[in-house]
Amino acid sequence: MAAILQVNQLCVDYGNIHALKGISFLVNEGEIVTLIGANGAGKSTTLNTIAGLLKKASGSVTFLDADLSHVPTHKIVPRGLALVPEGRRVFLQMTVKENLEMGAYARGGDTIAQGLERAYALFPRLKERRTQVAGTLSGGEQQMLAMGRALMSNPQLLMLDEPSMGLAPILVDQIFEIIQNLHKSGVTILLVEQNAQAALSVADRGYVLETGKLVASGTGAELLASPAIKKAYLGG
Repeated sequence: MAAILQVNQLCVDYGNIHALKGISFLVNEGEIVTLIGANGAGKSTTLNTIAGLLKKASGSVTFLDADLSHVPTHKIVPRGLALVPEGRRVFLQMTVKENLEMGAYARGGDTIAQGLERAYALFPRLKERRTQVAGTLSGGEQQMLAMGRALMSNPQLLMLDEPSMGLAPILVDQIFEIIQNLHKSGVTILLVEQNAQAALSVADRGYVLETGKLVASGTGAELLASPAIKKAYLGG
């Protein structure tokens, strides 16, 4: 498998705080790779830096063999990389359909209709609610909308930041089922998730972040079986 994303010795600072301390990892085409760790470990910082929302202090991010170091955020999405941000951040005053169409701004043309068709097939609830204002949706529906909006750009890599945050257990199961279905449809996924059990259960591989450093890696099954990981993140 070819690496679609390579992060090499990435360092990010918030003033005097070293948020990321030289982390390196890769995502191969067709994989689900997860980053797990406690609050403040640097998981969201990693995704936001890859997406160009945060500036790195040093290191490199290579996507599809191109260095993203000096590529502005609005030009990263058309290259095939999309982020579903923590907290969903849908446009609350716009309808479901309008939110989805915003996700295709970098594509345009008749591809919008194709994107809507795909989003509605993946998320039938969104089709039912397509004329409804996004601010009136439930948390789970807003998460589906955020994921559908990101998929409108037809990304080769989809980054998900805490998709289960704040959702009831039954909705968490539903979101992870959707993630698996996306994977089966050929989408490569980089998943940041505090629910380590759920994340590792669907991941091909995982990395463990602690205070800005990668301290463990392995297949999802290996990390699930690790006594140290169980003790620290799985309540075992």
